[in-house]
Amino acid sequence: MQIFPLLSDRIVLVELGARIAAKRIALDLSQAQASQRAGISKRTLERLEAGHSVQLSSLVRILRVLDGFSGLDQLFPEGRHGEPGPGRVRVRVSRTRNSAGGSA
Repeated sequence: MQIFPLLSDRIVLVELGARIAAKRIALDLSQAQASQRAGISKRTLERLEAGHSVQLSSLVRILRVLDGFSGLDQLFPEGRHGEPGPGRVRVRVSRTRNSAGGSA
């Protein structure tokens, strides 16, 4: 199934979960092996593969195990659309207010 913007979040999560499971199986890894290597619980991987919501850090960890990082780099290339380039960090400076309500 092709993923496109009109699909519901639930359908997208189910499709992503199925793709993650297929990649894991193609690498000949059990859920227990993949989750142990990723440092997440087997239950978290089961939930991810079933299309349930999980923490973003869990997705990052399993993508690392499944060699999925190249796809992320293609999805979000660095240094585009005003974003910081390599080794650069955008810093926001906020002004403090004094007790009279004016700017410092």
